[in-house]
Amino acid sequence: MSGALAGIKIVEAASYVTGPFASQLLADMGAEVIKIEEPKHGDPFRGWGERNYAATFCSLNRNKKSITLDLRTDEGRDIALRLISQADVLIQNFRPGVMGKRGLGYDDVKKINPKLVYCSISGFGPRGRTATCPATTP
Repeated sequence: MSGALAGIKIVEAASYVTGPFASQLLADMGAEVIKIEEPKHGDPFRGWGERNYAATFCSLNRNKKSITLDLRTDEGRDIALRLISQADVLIQNFRPGVMGKRGLGYDDVKKINPKLVYCSISGFGPRGRTATCPATTP
């Protein structure tokens, strides 16, 4: 592939919009993106159309390669770690703490790839909480 990011390798462990959109933009600029999908179902947007290629899935995952791995298993984690050891960037959008429980948190992967850019995208910040507003009275 050619483009400004040719030669950059990205591993994406993300679904729905935020992570896939971020890596799709990078893939469009020439980065090699390897998307990790769950066994049996893949990215949830695959099921929004016929034969696992819904328009939403295709628009957020163009120019990517895909691999099916169960990150809950030792074998899946080990394969993911091999991919990450050769990557420049990891993009993930699991809930806070999930990647760490699976042995793929920042502290785990920096041991095998200290130059890795680790991008965590969560809906509610690094602790998984929403901001609260004080109650108001009329």
